[in-house]
Amino acid sequence: MSTKYCGYCGKVLKVNLTDRSVSEYPFSDKDREKYLGGKIMAAKIIADHIKGKIDPLSEENVIVVTTGPLNALGAPCSSRFNTSTISPLTGYYTSSNCGGNFGMSLKRAGYDALIITGKSEEKVYLKVTAGGVEFKDATPYWGMKTGEAQEQIPDKGEKFVIGPAGENLVRYACVVSNERAAGRGGVGAVFGSKNLKGIVADGHVTPKIFNEEKYKTNNEKWTKRLRIHPTTGVQLPELGTAGLVSTMNAKNLLATNNYRSGKYDKFEDVCGETLKEDYLVRNSGCVTCPIRCARVVKVEGKEVKGPEVETLGLFGPNILNNNMQSILDLNYEMDELGIDTISCGNTISFAMELNEKGMWKNDLEFGKIDNVGKVIEDIAYRRGIGDDLAEGSMRLAEKYGGHEFAMNAKGMELAAYEPRGAVGQGLGYAVANRGGCHLNGGYLVVLEGLGLSVNPYTTHGKGVLCAMFQDLMEACSAGGNCLFTTYAFFPTFLMSKPNSIVTRVVNKVMTELGLVIKLLLRVPTAIAMHMPFEMLPHTKAIYYATGMKMNFGKFLRIGERGYNLERLIDIKLGVSEKDDDLPERLKNELQIATNPKSKVPLDTLRAKYYKARFWDEHGRPTKKLIKRLGLEDVL
Repeated sequence: MSTKYCGYCGKVLKVNLTDRSVSEYPFSDKDREKYLGGKIMAAKIIADHIKGKIDPLSEENVIVVTTGPLNALGAPCSSRFNTSTISPLTGYYTSSNCGGNFGMSLKRAGYDALIITGKSEEKVYLKVTAGGVEFKDATPYWGMKTGEAQEQIPDKGEKFVIGPAGENLVRYACVVSNERAAGRGGVGAVFGSKNLKGIVADGHVTPKIFNEEKYKTNNEKWTKRLRIHPTTGVQLPELGTAGLVSTMNAKNLLATNNYRSGKYDKFEDVCGETLKEDYLVRNSGCVTCPIRCARVVKVEGKEVKGPEVETLGLFGPNILNNNMQSILDLNYEMDELGIDTISCGNTISFAMELNEKGMWKNDLEFGKIDNVGKVIEDIAYRRGIGDDLAEGSMRLAEKYGGHEFAMNAKGMELAAYEPRGAVGQGLGYAVANRGGCHLNGGYLVVLEGLGLSVNPYTTHGKGVLCAMFQDLMEACSAGGNCLFTTYAFFPTFLMSKPNSIVTRVVNKVMTELGLVIKLLLRVPTAIAMHMPFEMLPHTKAIYYATGMKMNFGKFLRIGERGYNLERLIDIKLGVSEKDDDLPERLKNELQIATNPKSKVPLDTLRAKYYKARFWDEHGRPTKKLIKRLGLEDVL
């Protein structure tokens, strides 16, 4: 199906692994205007295919790989693509974002998206080119780790493959492209359940740009803003996300000892500064990215990708490990095996506490790291205790107890941000559509201590702020951009001068803007303008690239539509308000004994959030909202 809009290829390809048929899937320009691309486009496709509760590891499940309109067009940080499916970890919708070159190669092959259904009888991988899809024998590569598989598969093009964890249906297995991973939700296990080793994409199609001159100028201004911003121009290039460890520790945000604390007395051993001084080889980054936040380190004499903040936190302080080299080694091994480091680290810390309390004897102990590498390998191959650990913390708790300290939401393990030091982030974990995700949860921790200093313990305004930032990040991802580009939404002077009078006033006033923001969420089309001072260059970029009328209001509305669409899919799959929850430890135990506010008042926060979202008291979008968003067909 062709398109009148530039920036798109105008073709969505559907592959049935069962009968090896290939067809074009209809996705109209009206759909593009409503859903834009990326994860929101994928949600629409999955809503069309999934009508009720399914076994995510059955052939009924669908994999949707999507690009955004800015992919392959040279915009800053525009190489991100999404892999969406029903998660074997949570049973709900999940969309896992990935960097690298694969998304651009898929688009250059001539496709905006790839839909994969059914199950192959044989081990297979897909070769996708402008000429269509080839089904190729993956038997020689089955059992290989992700690095070896990418090296050995002979086809030209960018590769996207699973490792042993995906093949053995580890519920938090990921899919890897080069060293980048579609990490969360177990998308790798869905690949494995379909006997799909991976996908190779290759092509030379370059979508047209609607207004090349203005697009180029906007990109130049956008790049300049990213380079002068304190976060994207200084912190992330110098220290990567690892640079957050020190700030998190100072703000009681660093998950420690299975989230029993927000501080670690040996944090300096595993912080970004130490990584830079003692282990960093060089910076790296995705194509078209001026930030260059990735770290390159050495493991076993090889230069490999270094750990992000989540891996440092969950395999450092959260298991009481201050050995940086061990974290580098474990991070590399998990990438090779195709394992999500967040869910893996969190599940291991939960198992350590189960062992500590005598609830499950497993030889895993806080501060003891000599056997962790072996355990991770056992997880990937489902050997010994690894078979239990491969199920994730929710299912471990169902078997051995300990729900109150199993750190997940909807079955997805939390990231390394301790939410009792940022209650808005706690709300985000609880209500996130894909489970305990800091990003799908709106990432309010950036307001509550990592960027600005909004009162981390107040409930006032947090529901509205959470909804707004969820919508903003949803739309950003749909365009094909890295979420780090949203940091530029916060003016440079606020981030660079945290103690100035202006910044302190903004921190104070931010939560008082709830009514205004709520009105924006209700009628975002009233803001038919682009944000000033290059705070959100995405809207101009989409307009100049595609010719699609775009502004801040429409952009926010697309994000809101996407988030509610995901929620409607989850409702089909059985989600309700009881699932928008957190472990008892975070709700009822004080993080700081002298601070009665250092816990997550989730009941209050959730009620405020539902109202901000225009959902009913059970967490369901109202019929009026569904009509306003044009989602009646999803019902």
